[in-house]
Amino acid sequence: MASDGIACCILIQNEQLEQVNTFPYVGYLITEDGECTAEFCTRLNRGQAIGASLQKIWNRHTIPISTKIQLMKALVWPVATYGCESWTPRRNEETCLDDFEMKGLRKIMQVSWTSKKTKELVLNKVGVKTKLLNTVKARKLAYYGHIMRKLEVA
Repeated sequence: MASDGIACCILIQNEQLEQVNTFPYVGYLITEDGECTAEFCTRLNRGQAIGASLQKIWNRHTIPISTKIQLMKALVWPVATYGCESWTPRRNEETCLDDFEMKGLRKIMQVSWTSKKTKELVLNKVGVKTKLLNTVKARKLAYYGHIMRKLEVA
């Protein structure tokens, strides 16, 4: 993969290596254009897959809602936000993060998206505020502070 858009020719034992536009590296999707949009979508899809695999827990009436929310924060959010320190979320991605969080809360509360319940009504029923976007922003700031402290030492 070339980051400048110019095709390169690398030969190893007289065989040319294939040039690709994206490739996974240590759990992160690196793209030719350097944008985080593909990685962002991949992460949210993986988080939704984890949430879907916990459907039996979300449907259990014997488990308190507070426990279900803690499970979502402990099992689903880390998968969805892995590597978020390197994201540059635009307004569209921020909206997607809020929607991802609300979709998880609606699954926990067993409120269909077609039932015409507002976001505020669901949040009041659960008794929480949206936190995922703020968590991502806090992690980005913490990482920035970490890098700046490392630069001061060097």
